[in-house]
Amino acid sequence: MTKIDIKSSLEAIQKIAKINAGKDLKYSILTMGCQLNENDSEKLCGMMEEMNYTKTDVLKEADLIVFNTCCVRENAEDKLFGKLGEVKKYKEEKGTIIAIGGCMMQEKHIVEKLKQSYPFFDIVFGPHTTKQFPIDLYEIICHRKRIEDILDIDGEIIEGLPIKRDDTIKASVAIMNGCNNFCSYCIVPYVRGRERSREPKDIIEEVRELAKQGYKEIMLLGQNVNSYLRVEKEKHTPFEEYEGVNSFATLLRAVNQIEGIKRIRFISPHPKDFTDDVIEAIRDCDKVCKSIHLPLQSGSSNILKVMNRKYTKEQYLELVEKMKQSIPNLTLSTDIIVGFPGETEKDFEDTLDVVQKVNYEQVYMFIYSRRVGTPGDKMENQIPEETKHKRFDKLKELVENQIAEKNKQYVGSIQEILIEGKSKTNETMLTGRTDSNKVVVLEGSNDLVGQVVSLKIVSEHMWYLKGEIVNG
Repeated sequence: MTKIDIKSSLEAIQKIAKINAGKDLKYSILTMGCQLNENDSEKLCGMMEEMNYTKTDVLKEADLIVFNTCCVRENAEDKLFGKLGEVKKYKEEKGTIIAIGGCMMQEKHIVEKLKQSYPFFDIVFGPHTTKQFPIDLYEIICHRKRIEDILDIDGEIIEGLPIKRDDTIKASVAIMNGCNNFCSYCIVPYVRGRERSREPKDIIEEVRELAKQGYKEIMLLGQNVNSYLRVEKEKHTPFEEYEGVNSFATLLRAVNQIEGIKRIRFISPHPKDFTDDVIEAIRDCDKVCKSIHLPLQSGSSNILKVMNRKYTKEQYLELVEKMKQSIPNLTLSTDIIVGFPGETEKDFEDTLDVVQKVNYEQVYMFIYSRRVGTPGDKMENQIPEETKHKRFDKLKELVENQIAEKNKQYVGSIQEILIEGKSKTNETMLTGRTDSNKVVVLEGSNDLVGQVVSLKIVSEHMWYLKGEIVNG
């Protein structure tokens, strides 16, 4: 596997750190999109803090503002353009440096719109050129010449960039980048490139270091995690097997052995790649949560074919049944798109049927959003907005009724909860999650943070449960 040399990036970080020394400069970062974007932002924060910027959430205080963008749904574009309109005055008043990165910058029509309507930006960079950010920033500081640093390539593996995580209990670890699936609604393969996996040793050593730092929960990230190392094997790309890791299943088993880690989650797998060895690893590994995100997208075999998902309704339900039989206490969450082009009432009813049969713990529901550059955008049989919203509301009602019923089953049960910190909505309460990813609030002292404790669930609410510590 080819790794990019980051020597010039680290040198630029040191140069800017010297320029900024003693100046009390601040940065602000706005992250849009998925957990991979959040992971990229942690690296951007790590670099900025090493360059002697300190973080602020108040935009007008910032000397450097970074937007890390997503292009999966249209509202992300609206959010970016709205924020750019807001920060223009800070640029005019104090010369704030404006940098725009992330997946959206791989879309040529977006970059053209930025040039025409928001020409005050300083740096544009894509997900493949994150390592160039300090180099570009150094050029801006020294020469104030606008930079566009976007590569129309599949990208390569980058290791060794600084990283700054806000959370001290949970950490995400990217295991691969890119996607080879080309679902007809999705722009990701066009902006993040083809699948490429990190070396097993780099992943294992990163998790070990996180364990030493006191992290308790690891989220393994990728566009299609259960195809980890598949492309490398198919293309005979050399990689170094490390501690028996040569697949996603063996990676789960290796991370499970790392002392100090209490819980392991992963996102997102693809149903077509959910092989028996992965199911067995989830079953056997005591730290791997039995709460699995299994994207459905549609319950209709006809729509799944047009989406290029490579499985049918029947195959999906067979996989669910196999997983439920193999993994005790399994819970499932999913993604569903409502209103994909050509979706009939019968197709939508098939989706409701799958939701009824699987009885998910959580459903992330989305109204289909056209994305320029995808096959779905060119399809002529687009669904009227009114129809999309009616179907969405019907699905939402079904899902919320199911969640309400499932929540009742938790009351009176004993659950193992990883305490994550204070509740965001009530500072007198602590919050944590069950293995099944249910949010739980409780009364307790701060020394419980980072511990796994047994709670009795005493009441249920739509989006959280309340628990009490079991003594003895």
